[in-house]
Formats: sequence, C-alpha cells, structure tokens
Amino acid sequence: MRIEFLGGVGTVTGSRTMLTTRAGRVLVDCGLFQGLKSLRLKNWDQFPAEPKSVKAIFLTHAHLDHSGYLPRLVKEGFRGPIYCSMPTADLCKILLFDSAKLMEEEARYANKRGYSKHAPALPLYESTDVERTLSLFEPMEVDVPFEANGMRVDFFKVGHILGACGIRLCGISQEDATSDATSDATSIVFSGDLGRPHDEVMVSPDAPLESDYLVVESTYGDRRHPHETPLDELANCIHDALKSGGVLLIPAFTVGRAQQLLYSIARLKKEKRIPAIPVHVDSPMATDVTELYLKSTGFHRLGPEECVEMLRDDVHFVRSAEDSRKLDEAGPARIIISASGMATGGRVLHHLSALASDDRNTILFAGFQASGTRGAALVSGVDEIKMHGQYVKIRAKVKNLGSFSAHADCDETLSWLAARPMAKPLKRIFLNHGEPAAADALRRRIGERFGWACSIPNIGDSWDL
Repeated sequence: MRIEFLGGVGTVTGSRTMLTTRAGRVLVDCGLFQGLKSLRLKNWDQFPAEPKSVKAIFLTHAHLDHSGYLPRLVKEGFRGPIYCSMPTADLCKILLFDSAKLMEEEARYANKRGYSKHAPALPLYESTDVERTLSLFEPMEVDVPFEANGMRVDFFKVGHILGACGIRLCGISQEDATSDATSDATSIVFSGDLGRPHDEVMVSPDAPLESDYLVVESTYGDRRHPHETPLDELANCIHDALKSGGVLLIPAFTVGRAQQLLYSIARLKKEKRIPAIPVHVDSPMATDVTELYLKSTGFHRLGPEECVEMLRDDVHFVRSAEDSRKLDEAGPARIIISASGMATGGRVLHHLSALASDDRNTILFAGFQASGTRGAALVSGVDEIKMHGQYVKIRAKVKNLGSFSAHADCDETLSWLAARPMAKPLKRIFLNHGEPAAADALRRRIGERFGWACSIPNIGDSWDL
C-alpha cells in the first residue's frame, strides 16, 4: 500500500489522500481548497492521476473541504462508487448543489461586473455535474464492516457533524477473502475531522480502531479551547450586542455550527438567560440541514423535542433573496445567522457589506478561521475588507466564539489517541488538516507522550506502507 497526500496538509482545507494498492487507486476525501488565493487556484490544477483510474472514494464527512471537489473529479471522468455514512450522503445532496449554485452565481456576477481576469469567468463545476456525482453515492452502515476494492472497510463515529466518521482501511489477501480469519495485511485509520468528547449536540468520538498507521487531523494541535461553556460565552456576546442596539450577525457553517447556535439560543431563551430576540437563519441550506437532525438520530445527543426547539416560532428561516435583503434594513435588534462560516462566500457577504460599517452592529464568528479567509482577516482586526470587488470599512465590533469549536483541541486529541487499542504497535502517525505551527506542536506532544514516529506531510509527499 502506498499513501500520497494530495491536499489537506500544511493547511486545513482541500483534504485529499490517495491510497494505491494491488487493486488500484482509492481516495479518502475529495475536498475543495478554500481560503488563500494560492490555495483556491489549486482547485483548477490538473488532478495528479487520471480520474478514471480512481476506483473508489471514501468520505469522512460532508463539509466542502472534504467533499466539495467531487463534482469536478466526476466532470473529469471519475465513475467509481463514493462510500460514506447515510447522513453524509444526505448532507452532500444539499451542500454540493449549493456549492455549484454559488459558483455559477459568482461566475455570472463576475462577468456582469467585469472584475474577473478570465473572459468569460467559468464555475469550477455546475449543477449537472453534481447530479452525476450524487448518482455514484453508496451510503453504508456505521460500525458494520464491508469490502470494497480489495479492502475491508470500517466506518466509526467521530462526532464533529452529522454523519462524520473515521475510516479504517485494511488490505485483504486472497486467503482472507475466502475465510473469516483476521487479515495481517496493512491497515490504516483516518480520523477525518475529530469532534469533541463533551460536545453539547454531537456524540463523543469512538476510540480509534486498531491499525498499523494513523492519519489524524491537527487543526487545534497547538491550542486548548476556553474553559468557559459555549452557553455562557454566547449569552455574554448576545447581551453585549443588545446593549449597542444593533444587529448581531453570525457567519456560521450551515452544517453543524448553525444548528448548535440555534439549539444554544433556544436553551438560553428557555432558561430566560436572554430576551426573546428574533433570530433569522438566512440560508435555505441551513433550513434543510436542521430538518435532518430529526432523521439522523444516533449521530447527535438531541431528542425529538430538542430538535423541534431549534425550529421554534421566533426562528425565521429565510429562503428568498428578496427577504434576505430586507434583513439589512433598519429595525429592532435581531440575530442573523448566515453562511458561510469563514465569510468566503454566500449571503453573509451581502450582510457584511450592509452592516459592517455601523459601529452599533456586532459580527460574531463561531468557529476556526483559516488563513486567507475574510473571517481570519476580520478576527485579526483589519479596518476594511474586500467583497465583490469593493472595499467595505469595518466599524462593527468583531468577536470570536472560541468555545464553539467542533474540532478537538490538543488535549482532547491526545486523549483520543490514548484510547487506541495497544495490542498492535503503531508504525507511524501522519498529521494532516492543520496549519504548520499547529501540526508541529501536536507532533512534539505525540512524541513526548507516546514515542510514536510522527510525520507532517507536504502536498505531494508519499510513503510506502
């Protein structure tokens, strides 16, 4: 088995890892590069292997930095099965169509305004490519091993968002295929994005399965999350925003973060810790995703009544562009939750354009902000930001909810690794999905605690396993 890192290393975006076995090539995740322009341009690079030669793809979860390149690969010729959990398949139906729509709209807007260097500007892929992609999905049961492309495959829950799974892939010899014996072939576990053990909404991650090799994310490899509870931190931010009498704008990921915010706001209102301030969820996609929580029991901690509370009467789900624009008009204090979570695109850009220059308003980020994104720039304190070819002055207060992360911090990651079965020695651990300082800090701590060989790959690096 050979592993090659095609993305998601040295950064927290573009997760793509290729495994080559005797049975052929497979991919674990197929994500979009986002953030810095130098990263986004990689989406247009020629894929390093003939797409038709990839036999199968295994998805850890539905976030676009793990799934968003799928339609492009299909457009270029991939025709194999795409394996994932059922909630991941349901979410990809929503996310990938939305991604294509945004790309198509951005291309049309760029052509209309003439700010693109390309004539004409084209989307990376279109809705027709998404339709072909979705026809290749093969949802699988979690915790039920199956065979695919000459490998035994296990999906296990890791929290983070609905349907998120770690994956173990193990080669199968001809002898193994005709018996019930446990294979001694090479095995590797991918953590995907690792959730938190005490998340209020998502389930705790299952322990990593036994394997020869581990590929583990390192988003917060150099940080510990604040001890303040998410509810306390959010309540304080809402009260501060209300004192200013303006709008509280929360850029939020439509999968996971928007639902956690809705659940938390509902709890705070129920406990009378905040007033009955109206909440507008300006994302048709977030509306659809929220309804999936009622369907996807077992991947989160909420009961049916708590799921329904997220859809309570004073939460207004905005679908039309006209109603979205009306939210920026003068009016009473309100909360607007809108995508995207790092302000890289979507309706939140129009809200930022309208609201960011008013010092009565508050912009509240609720998750990791990757380098090169507008979110990272705003959190760092810039006084202006470029959107749709124009600069907007930033006079609104900008805050970041550190306790709302859906990723394990350094201590939580080490605890998860410590739960690994020790019967089989670990040959090497690879750290991906982390910026350089975070990955290196986690590498040092893993070495000190476990003594394992630990590598931080660069894009294009490969190992024989």
